[in-house]
Amino acid sequence: MLIPILPSMGHQLKVSSFQISLVITVYSVVAIFLIPVAGFLSDRFGRLKVIIPALILTGLGGLLSAIASTWFDNAYLWILVGRFIQGIGAAGSAPIVLPLVGDMFKEESDVSQGLGIIETSNTFGKVLSPLLGSLLAIIVWHLPFWAIPVLCLGSVLMVAFMVKVPKKNKKAPTVQVRAYIKQVKELFGDKGRWLYTTFAIGGVCMFVVFGALFYLSQTAEDQYGIKGIWKGVVLAIPTAALCIASFVTGKLIGSNKTRMKWFNFSGIVIVCAMMLVIAWLGGKSIAMDILYIAIGALGIGIALPCLDALIVEGIEKDVRGTVTSFYSSVRFIGVAAGPPVASIMLAPTAAPFFYLSAGLVGISLLLALFAIKPSKDTKESKAA
Repeated sequence: MLIPILPSMGHQLKVSSFQISLVITVYSVVAIFLIPVAGFLSDRFGRLKVIIPALILTGLGGLLSAIASTWFDNAYLWILVGRFIQGIGAAGSAPIVLPLVGDMFKEESDVSQGLGIIETSNTFGKVLSPLLGSLLAIIVWHLPFWAIPVLCLGSVLMVAFMVKVPKKNKKAPTVQVRAYIKQVKELFGDKGRWLYTTFAIGGVCMFVVFGALFYLSQTAEDQYGIKGIWKGVVLAIPTAALCIASFVTGKLIGSNKTRMKWFNFSGIVIVCAMMLVIAWLGGKSIAMDILYIAIGALGIGIALPCLDALIVEGIEKDVRGTVTSFYSSVRFIGVAAGPPVASIMLAPTAAPFFYLSAGLVGISLLLALFAIKPSKDTKESKAA
């Protein structure tokens, strides 16, 4: 909701483009460090016991940002504090959904399809939120902040009353931190090659998505004078492409890990090609910029559900929350880095940012090709 209104928010708060990008980055950075903690707690005490308090905390952080932006004189610093609190809450909400879906289904094909729907839902939020943020900002620029506690309250109620987690047959074991850390270390020792690869690709994908959306938001307003709801429409097009691709991919890959690898590889090829195209031809037409970024987003939509499924289905349930939390942390690094890096590299031309993105995606391409080697003889994907 905030990306389309960042430029106008910067004008209202009288801060630079880089400073206003920190509204996204602060939220993400704190989540990066706390997501593994939330994953550990969810493995030990249960997913919902972490998700519900985290959503409440996210709502409180949003409420502080809303109050600060409405009534405080030094609003910018207090908004950052609110976003910091939101980041703490974010660490224990969305990232825990991946292992939760893995817990809820027995068949791997159902897990893959469920993760595809989750990735689709995640992206559908990105489709709706620019439109909602733009619409609310037409009334008053800080109204999107007020939407955050409302949405969190709705989420808390739905999770509390509508999500049913399978009951365990035995009482949860007493937390043994050293033994648990040893177990996780052994897991990364055995499967580290393909795990680190999927982590890196996920982080690069999110870096590209949020950096490209920041570029599109800034260019649409500064170069083409597109503001308000129309900017929300502009940003919704690439995220809609990502959303559709995620949903379809989740259905197509099933439990076939070889298919996951090659769908993932194909998606990354598309992203790499589009980054180079934007570096060469971007900035000449808003319609073509939207098209290029939408095609790249489609490639990311193909890649992400495959990464989700490889990780969730390849890890035992008792450490699944911790491992998927590391994956989510790396994705948040991409979210945190994308907007500020883009803001620094866009002037005087956006080409350097997209060449950088193409280089990172190219490395991901090689990693996907050589480091992920699904075994047809075992239940889980592993490195050869």
